[in-house]
Amino acid sequence: MSTDLVRVRTGVYHDSVSLMRVSQAVTGLPGVEVAVVAMATELNRGIAAELGFDLPEAGPADLLIAIRSGGPAALEAAAAELDRLLAGLAGRTGGGTAAEHPPRTVRTAARGRAATLALVSVPGEHAFAEAMDAIEAGLSVMIFSDNVPVEQEVLLKRRAAERGVLVMGPDCGTAVIAGAGLGFANVLRPGPVGLVAASGTGAQQVSCLLDLAGVGVGHVLGVGGRDLSAEVGGLSTLRALEALDADPATELIVLISKPPAPEVARTVREAVAKLETPVVTALLGPGQDDLTAAAENALRALGVAVPTWRSWPAPPPPDDRPRAGGRGTGGAGAGRTGTDAEGAGGSGGGTRAGTLRGVYSGGTLCAEARLIAGTGEFTDFGDDAYTRGRAHPMIDPALRLEALAEVPPGDVVLLDVVLGHGADPDPSARLAPGIAAAVARGVPVVVALVGSEGDPQGLNAQAEAVRAAGAAVFTSNAQAARHAAGLLASAR
Repeated sequence: MSTDLVRVRTGVYHDSVSLMRVSQAVTGLPGVEVAVVAMATELNRGIAAELGFDLPEAGPADLLIAIRSGGPAALEAAAAELDRLLAGLAGRTGGGTAAEHPPRTVRTAARGRAATLALVSVPGEHAFAEAMDAIEAGLSVMIFSDNVPVEQEVLLKRRAAERGVLVMGPDCGTAVIAGAGLGFANVLRPGPVGLVAASGTGAQQVSCLLDLAGVGVGHVLGVGGRDLSAEVGGLSTLRALEALDADPATELIVLISKPPAPEVARTVREAVAKLETPVVTALLGPGQDDLTAAAENALRALGVAVPTWRSWPAPPPPDDRPRAGGRGTGGAGAGRTGTDAEGAGGSGGGTRAGTLRGVYSGGTLCAEARLIAGTGEFTDFGDDAYTRGRAHPMIDPALRLEALAEVPPGDVVLLDVVLGHGADPDPSARLAPGIAAAVARGVPVVVALVGSEGDPQGLNAQAEAVRAAGAAVFTSNAQAARHAAGLLASAR
């Protein structure tokens, strides 16, 4: 019989990302069925109530703890581990227990300090006020929060332009400022390239490929996935391009975006033509360069040889399992987006020609793969619709694992695994069993592994672990997409 523990800690605040990690860690403990550790916002209270917890009165400034386990012993152990994890957060952030009174607003926190940047990571409905406070204090701001209305985004970016500062986001998951990573950030060598990205995982893909080729990155200025939409008009993109153009250490700019609004793309291209610093563009769309091609163009612009991007072929299937395809396991070269599957090879799979299923955590990687494959069903599990009240899939793969378990034999699965600080510390540990189960029932799996040699998860270790589970692995998402599309083509 299940046992519940429900507590409310009044006046204790921690950011949502930290609490999502705590929830994930507690949920993974032996005997724990589910854990919700979150600020007691209306959304989070609703999630806990839907799970069947009997909740006391609490407000958004209170910490809600709800744990369900298989028995008292497991619940006691989970509570002890939770206290340890929360104590660690309090020790890192001050937890509101410091002798001196902590500042209550961004402006008061910035006063008297040489601050230039604020990072906002609060529930989306509260992000506007905090970001505007930072802008009025003369700070640039990175808005990690998602679910911020587009009307508020436009207001923030227009005011930032008036104040001469930059808004990165909303839903800016990745940034690098003078070599310091923020949000989901890979470990990159310093260097002469600056990225402007209306995409977090797109920036990570390009910067990691550059790093694997021996070229460093000094800045990654994320501008939010909607910045090049018609509603926002590229406000932060234009500002970020100007900032990098004025930086003497930036020798080359790479501009990355999901498919932009045509009129905004024209405006941005006109602005690029006026810059003194060379710019390589990767504005994804039909007939445009993919992310790997953009990275290769950047290398050529710097006079650096383009390497063969690393890949790990899938292990051969057991003799008693039918194969899909049969042309080897080499990956396709980079190029323009399209449906070309040249060079894609076979791996274990079913006997029928099925559907290519993209199961992604990165929105731009998902969009790129869809463009390249030209067929299939693709889901971006990092979209706002899937992250309300739950951890991003780069932290918690639960939804993707559920989707993977439902893929029928003969279909092909294409998924991304993104490394770096802020992401799952060992993604292969949870993904590999699901991959192995899929391969065993006749579902070929192809993995786009985005990471650098310096990432804490270990690029080689993660690649070998998912390969051992039966997947083909590519450091280029474009090559992974062509490979996956080729598996279907060869099975028909």
